[in-house]
Amino acid sequence: MSESAFPHPATPAWQRLHPATLALAIARLGPQSINLLPAILALGVTGKGGFILPAILLFLLGSLVFSWARWLRFRFAVGDDAILIESGVLSRQHRTIPFDRIQDVAIEQGLVARALGIARVGFETGAGGAGKANEADLDAISLDAAQALRTVIRAYRGTAAAATAMLAGAAEPEDRLLFAMGPRQLLVAGLFNFSLAALAVVGAGMQFFDDFLPFDFNIFDPRDWAELAERHGLDRWLAMHRWVAASGAALSLVFIGFASGVATMVFANWDFRLTREPRALRRTRGLTTRTDVAIPVRRVQAAILVTGWFRRRFGWHELRLQSLASDGGKERDHQIIPFAQMESIDPVLAEVAIAHAHADADWRRSHGIIALGGLTGAAAVAAGGAAALALGQAANVQAAGWLALLAAALIAFGALAGARAHGWTELGEQLAIRRGLWKPRMTLLPHASVQSVDLRTDFLQRPLGLATLVFGVPGGSMFAAHEIPAIPIETARALRARILSAKARR
Repeated sequence: MSESAFPHPATPAWQRLHPATLALAIARLGPQSINLLPAILALGVTGKGGFILPAILLFLLGSLVFSWARWLRFRFAVGDDAILIESGVLSRQHRTIPFDRIQDVAIEQGLVARALGIARVGFETGAGGAGKANEADLDAISLDAAQALRTVIRAYRGTAAAATAMLAGAAEPEDRLLFAMGPRQLLVAGLFNFSLAALAVVGAGMQFFDDFLPFDFNIFDPRDWAELAERHGLDRWLAMHRWVAASGAALSLVFIGFASGVATMVFANWDFRLTREPRALRRTRGLTTRTDVAIPVRRVQAAILVTGWFRRRFGWHELRLQSLASDGGKERDHQIIPFAQMESIDPVLAEVAIAHAHADADWRRSHGIIALGGLTGAAAVAAGGAAALALGQAANVQAAGWLALLAAALIAFGALAGARAHGWTELGEQLAIRRGLWKPRMTLLPHASVQSVDLRTDFLQRPLGLATLVFGVPGGSMFAAHEIPAIPIETARALRARILSAKARR
């Protein structure tokens, strides 16, 4: 981005943002009013409660006036080869964003924006810095104008052959649909996305609004459930049919878990579509907030396959791409396919020239010493449990001791099984790394994407002739690292040499 002298074209066709920008400003006043809470509390504590309502009205009026002034002073123009933007109320800022610097035009629609037929447009150039998604934004323009602007920039950045074809009147090649999710697949994905987070939210909400509820009730306290039953004359029935009550409570928890998983998946991935454009993969999704993000194929650094212990039994996986293109700081990697079988994922991997490592590949395991940390923790928990059993006399202390021993056994089992899950293999000039027991994860890493390879050892690995390889790969929200822990040091040195020589050849 250049913010020097503003290169005005001869007759710039200046445009303003959609007037609905003011409606969006009104919708944002709710979250922004949280900033007033300290002042309102201060007025209440000092006994000046009569000033609270005038203060709120003054804040709302001032915010609306400032939003109107900011909208009035913001304008943009689409030149032949650049976007021109002028903004600022008290101080003016002039920007020129050349088309050839724009890596992506992201279109996002929230719930209010979709109702008004407008969209937010972000221009990513890669110069925004870590954690910053876009270099500049058009907060609200019509959806048709946003899509037309993206088409103009995309056509400008096309190849010479494509530009020649357009001048000759030939139609631009249509995008290819690679993957889509319908309601049925969203439902299945939501069922596998079982979560009890909604129950925690309900319980926390009831605790927070306890003073406003017409009754005193704690969803997590069984005594409150018994009191509620007694209040309605169900205490005897409950005592006689405890198994019915227990089953009903368990089914309620299961229903909340499945319902929250389905709701999360539907809201996040409604009408999910992944298309292949000449230069990028484009992902559109969302029910209330509709996002449109492109991931340039040449900027993809690695692919990551994520699944779950239960989902893997049915062949369901999630595909993420680690890319130099930002994802707005919301997630470290781009979620390209939320939920699919490998026959749907493999064609997408082929588009970014990355191969999938199958189970019958020549997998090599890390040394079992990587389980030492978990085993140490298990030993500490077991020691605490044994002390409770030996020294404690109360029934609850004894129960806690036995629970600690059980937890220690589970921790030890998880550490040993997790160590066996660590493995790696080479597929030509590509590395595959897998890890995780409860949530298995496989990283597919081309040699050419590796920027650095560190060989590390310590006082435990050195006597055993082991080393850990750490691969620095740019992309995501930070300079991400992948590693192969505890492998023979000679194997590590040879692998490091092969990766560095492959990079040198490029």
